[in-house]
Amino acid sequence: MANQLFRKKKINAILPDGEGEIHGSESKLHRILNVRDLTFFGIAAVIGAGIFSTIGSAAFHGGPGVSLLFVITAITCGFSALCYAEFASRVPVSGSAYTYAYVSFGELVAWIIGWALILEYAIGNIVVAISWSSYFNNLLQGLNIHLPFWLTTNLTTAKEALAAVNAQLATGAAATPEMQTIINGFNSAPDLGGTKLFLNLPAFLIVALITALAYIGMKESKKSANAMVVFKIIVIIFVIIIGFFYVDTANWNPFMPNGFTGVLQGVSAVFYAYIGFDAISTTAEECENPQRDLPRGMMYALLICTILYILIALVLTGMVNYSELKVDDPLAYVFDKLGLKWIGYIISISAVVATTSVLLVFQLGQPRIWMTMSRDGLLPKRFSNVHKKYKTPAFATIVTGFLVGIPALFLPSSIMTDLTSIGTLFAFVLVCLGVLLLPKLRAEGSGKFKLPYINAQFILPLIVAGFIFLFRERVTASVTNLFNENHQEVLFLLFIIIAIVLSVFTFIRKYSLIPVLGALSCLYLMIEIPVNSWFWFFVWMGIGLVIYFIYGYRKSKLATEQV
Repeated sequence: MANQLFRKKKINAILPDGEGEIHGSESKLHRILNVRDLTFFGIAAVIGAGIFSTIGSAAFHGGPGVSLLFVITAITCGFSALCYAEFASRVPVSGSAYTYAYVSFGELVAWIIGWALILEYAIGNIVVAISWSSYFNNLLQGLNIHLPFWLTTNLTTAKEALAAVNAQLATGAAATPEMQTIINGFNSAPDLGGTKLFLNLPAFLIVALITALAYIGMKESKKSANAMVVFKIIVIIFVIIIGFFYVDTANWNPFMPNGFTGVLQGVSAVFYAYIGFDAISTTAEECENPQRDLPRGMMYALLICTILYILIALVLTGMVNYSELKVDDPLAYVFDKLGLKWIGYIISISAVVATTSVLLVFQLGQPRIWMTMSRDGLLPKRFSNVHKKYKTPAFATIVTGFLVGIPALFLPSSIMTDLTSIGTLFAFVLVCLGVLLLPKLRAEGSGKFKLPYINAQFILPLIVAGFIFLFRERVTASVTNLFNENHQEVLFLLFIIIAIVLSVFTFIRKYSLIPVLGALSCLYLMIEIPVNSWFWFFVWMGIGLVIYFIYGYRKSKLATEQV
């Protein structure tokens, strides 16, 4: 049974899928994307809510030193991007990390990765849609257009907002117009069987519009994404230039007010900003020259976004004290404080455009992963149907629209953010480790990008030893209080054990440095995510395994070939 669970696809057997040689020419997608389009898709996915909102929370904890966190995160993502580039060059077929896991680890791991990627793309887009709704509503209010409160949020968020207002009023604080709006809005919401009805209608409508755009074709999606990327880059560069004139360098001292620990507190928020660069790999079958352009597009997008994030972080923490930045809209806040409200208005428009582009890229990515899984027999055949006119995975695109749009109407975004990060990092870890198995497959592939080999035999053990030395107090405390320790520290100890084991294998087998560093870096970021999110991640994985053993295990194309 183990052989069946870990049966692998050969690269030479996968490549014809992208050319319609196996499933017929009607299943072939249009090859219309060049390296510029791919770079823009990467920027569209990465420059989103992070640069307009979560960067504020990270700066509040880390101070100006948060700019270093963007560098660290970029390096971590860079390791993963290089591994993705190696795979994308050798296996230029839609499916992203799912397909890469299929050729390196086998079917069961591939399914697990494919199921985890739903967290990144579909579940992640629920968060983006809710964020978009917030930006859009703020923009409308700036134009003195006020939608009913019950049509702009969900029940959980509305209750939390009302509780916060009541807590303030209980202290004797006077009711502000904003507080009164929440009270009146909650009381005026329709009553449905004794429960107040709240619907995030803007979030649902934008998902519907983006899904329609993704459905009618890659050419239209490409033009829309490129236009949105050009606009938001112009706005961000404009903000950086204007902002530097208002920077007070005294605000950069101290550079790390809460030490390096404070900087690392923003890991989840900062990494969430980078999620999405791998979405480029899902468009492999629509690239003119995937083996050459996919690696370039990933690296160019990552480099450009990192530079912009670092500059924005320095401008923000230079314009005001870092302690003021724990707000939902830090960019608009700093300019409003300086009396430049017109710039804040431009930023609000750009935030709406930026999150729209993220929605588009993720709504394009998820259906193409499902399409590939369906070709392999792990999902019903309808998921691999390509529209005869539009040449898009039509059914999968519609299902993705419902999977994102309906929950966006009712659910809060809080726990889904961490779930998205875990799912993405999990995929990154396995892609990095999967590259270590690629040398055995190299004769079958003919990729044009080759990951540089750096012998990690001695380097990795030294790095792990140095890490343990730097965190020796935490290691000692965790071991001493093992049975009285919280689950977060148990995850930390587990990471240490995995790092030591991987160091031993690296010393014996002389693994390449970039993949092993990428895997360990992503794994470390994973353990910093709250334990509650890990619980829901394991629940999600359990559901996925049940579906696999009920359907995919028996229907797998490789299973039917072996019969």
